[in-house]
Amino acid sequence: MVQITPQQLKEWLEDESQSRPVLLDVREPWEFAACHIPQSMPLPMQTIPARIAELDSGEAHVVICHHGVRSQQVGLFLERYGFTRVFNLQGGVNAWSQTVEPSMPRY
Repeated sequence: MVQITPQQLKEWLEDESQSRPVLLDVREPWEFAACHIPQSMPLPMQTIPARIAELDSGEAHVVICHHGVRSQQVGLFLERYGFTRVFNLQGGVNAWSQTVEPSMPRY
């Protein structure tokens, strides 16, 4: 798993020469409703084992949570299931809101 900073993710998302990663937001529904990175896919952490078949192991996945701890755990889980392009957003949406999108609500 690769650790990716909010700035690196922003640059990746803005680079049209690269394929867009799946932004996998593993927070709870109420957290996702409070704020999220545009085009993120909400998939709460506890639902991952039952819904892993919905994900394409060949795609790049950036796993996102509030501070980067839950997403790290989900990233390790995905790797155990054969996902090879897994990225953990360091600092989660909290860091994203501080460095990339200051207008994003914080909780």
